[in-house]
Amino acid sequence: MGKALYRKYRPLRLQDVVGQEPVIKSLELAIKQDKISHAYLFTGPRGCGKTSVARIFAHEINHFKYSLEDSYVDIIELDAASNRGIEDIRELREKAAIAPTEGKYKVYILDEVHMLTREAFNAFLKILEEPPAHVVFIMATTNPEKLPVTITSRAAIYSFSLAPAPIMTTHLQQIAKAEKISITNEALAVVVKRGGGSFRDSISLLDQLSTLSTGKITAKLVEQALGLPQAELIQNLLQAFASGDASAITTSLATAINAGVKEEALVEELLEQIIANPLPEYLPLLAKLSDVTAPFITAKLLTAFLGEGSINRTAPSLAGLGAARVTTSEGDPRRAQRREHVGGGEVGRTSAANAADFSWSDFLTKVEQNGSASVYNSLVACQHLFVDGTLHLYPKKLGERILNSPNNKAILTAELGAINLAIHTASETPPVLDQPTQNNSSPLAQVFDIIDGTQEVNYAGELPFN
Repeated sequence: MGKALYRKYRPLRLQDVVGQEPVIKSLELAIKQDKISHAYLFTGPRGCGKTSVARIFAHEINHFKYSLEDSYVDIIELDAASNRGIEDIRELREKAAIAPTEGKYKVYILDEVHMLTREAFNAFLKILEEPPAHVVFIMATTNPEKLPVTITSRAAIYSFSLAPAPIMTTHLQQIAKAEKISITNEALAVVVKRGGGSFRDSISLLDQLSTLSTGKITAKLVEQALGLPQAELIQNLLQAFASGDASAITTSLATAINAGVKEEALVEELLEQIIANPLPEYLPLLAKLSDVTAPFITAKLLTAFLGEGSINRTAPSLAGLGAARVTTSEGDPRRAQRREHVGGGEVGRTSAANAADFSWSDFLTKVEQNGSASVYNSLVACQHLFVDGTLHLYPKKLGERILNSPNNKAILTAELGAINLAIHTASETPPVLDQPTQNNSSPLAQVFDIIDGTQEVNYAGELPFN
């Protein structure tokens, strides 16, 4: 079995490192002048080479030859995410006091050092304040802001950055040529973009794609393999949004998701296109897309496109729909204008007065700000119905237990104020809608089917999701 490309092409010397020239020049100068600090801090995004450079540097200051398979007793790697406690650091301090066996320095590489506990940091600080002359610490982290200033102030800090597209493109072209991978420039551009400047991610993507075709790898093949939206789809969505064409929006979204396009990739592409071409008609969508994340990302994506303030509420494709008749859980039919949304949206309001008294989105925001993630997530996952001053919740099985706990129920009632609360069992469902048979082949129904269980309802001229 061949070695993964990202390992095969991992640099083994400082001079082989690509895309981090300022850092490399400084480290090479330190070695040349024999001015080695007792502590280094490498910061930067994941996949930009922090750990690779730390390993190379540890070998070069000891004049060790470096290969991926070697193991020197004087170079010790610790994953701070797994060895994060005070006892782990105490053991490190005891062993650090022992002189190196082969090299000049005993080097400790602490990856993800921000994961250490407060007590562990305090114990680590003691050896950083008065380190043995033969010890060098190389710390690496993606979150330097989480490190105590007492630690960072005692280290030489080097900032790593993601590789610019031209540098990454050249690097991948060289690897593709060496590995006899036939790939078009357009396909390579997609790989570079998806890799986001990370050498590890970009090379891994190229490795993955090399197994997909014995011929030339095209941009279309890459998009299909990675579940990426095509440029034409993005433009169609933006144009439909700008013109207020709800039918075109729902059709395009359903087509994309049914074709395997990942919602996260769709959101990222939309954001990039709007930022690159910030037309006024796109800006309302830009403000909403930044909040489109898991869970229930499909529902949030649809809400961003069709929600209040997004498109013309009188768009002909969704206008003029008749009112539905609501049957309550007690079997009493009531006439009501309704809005329904599975996964945390609005199920109903009985009157204009009630609508003014209660806002589901405001209620969710208050609960989220309260700091209870489990309560908020349970609410987002359940359906609800607001009738005659009472909020009826229809949670999932797990959500039922969470919402009914005394402490969590107290949070809900506190945020609701004078509004009554009724939490139904997981086996109960919202009132049955007595209405004409719907055409489930409509674009909106297709998208709702993807969300799993959302029902298309006639709304007396109102758009859903606002």
